[in-house]
Amino acid sequence: MTSSQDLASPTGSTDLDSESLLGRLRDRLNEHLRGKPETVQLVLACLLARGNLLIEDLPGLGKTTLAKALSGAIGGRFSRVQCTPDLLPGDVTGFNIFNQQSAQFEFHEGPVFADVVLADEINRATPRTQSALLEAMAEHQVTIDNHTYRLSETFFVIATQNPEELHGTFPLPEAQLDRFSMKISIGTPDRESLMQLMKSRGGVLEGFQEAEEPILNRTQLLQLQQQAASVETGEMLLEYVADLAEAFSANNKFTGHVSPRGILQWLRCAQAWAYLQGRPFVTADDLQHVALPVISARSTGNAVQSRQLIRDMIAEVSVPF
Repeated sequence: MTSSQDLASPTGSTDLDSESLLGRLRDRLNEHLRGKPETVQLVLACLLARGNLLIEDLPGLGKTTLAKALSGAIGGRFSRVQCTPDLLPGDVTGFNIFNQQSAQFEFHEGPVFADVVLADEINRATPRTQSALLEAMAEHQVTIDNHTYRLSETFFVIATQNPEELHGTFPLPEAQLDRFSMKISIGTPDRESLMQLMKSRGGVLEGFQEAEEPILNRTQLLQLQQQAASVETGEMLLEYVADLAEAFSANNKFTGHVSPRGILQWLRCAQAWAYLQGRPFVTADDLQHVALPVISARSTGNAVQSRQLIRDMIAEVSVPF
């Protein structure tokens, strides 16, 4: 039987070679998203924390490529929802169709019944359709006509949104934002990475890349997630988290809300980040490192100003150990 100490350490003596699997997974994603190792690490931390990811950026920067690469690497089903103003909730969750031969209603699964779901341009969908994802993201289930259907144990949403100043967007409400563990931006690649991308993909037609072998299966992913959740968080660290939470609640300049759910997701992301660094315990640096993407997901103000405010507040709260 595996001890909790073994589970807490990537180098623990378990049957799962977590260090090798994580290294290969990291390398695979870096091949598809060149020049963005920090972004790849944050995506993996969000996955290991069993969260959901929001990417705010302009089109064409590799968001879909990243989601497909991740799905293929973990051997899971991938689905994509292109959000538009006429998208209906049933187009996301699924719906019942009456079968005349059997004289019964049959449920047809929607795209949320996958392991990795890309909700592309989520803020172009109406609030009603956006809300269709709330139950799925929070509880890994959907309810259709009073019947509840469980989703995949490794259900992971990567949603993208365009900057709010673009036409045809509906701002995500706070209740929806709070379901995301992190909000990140990819940004344009540097010149060297762009040159490498053109050389490697210049002669390959979009959508005709050869399928890649999975690096791990869903059972192994669940084991990795369990190990990440077992990373130790000491009493003093929890005191530090509480101090930070109180600071954000008391600051009138912070346009958003850091809920208890958000605090727990912040802590889980810090555990996952520490796990990726090969440590069996969380430090204040880990908590600070993931603070920007985690708290940004709960801010409704100007993105640039919010990020600076978050940095300032993190710097102002003293570390109690």
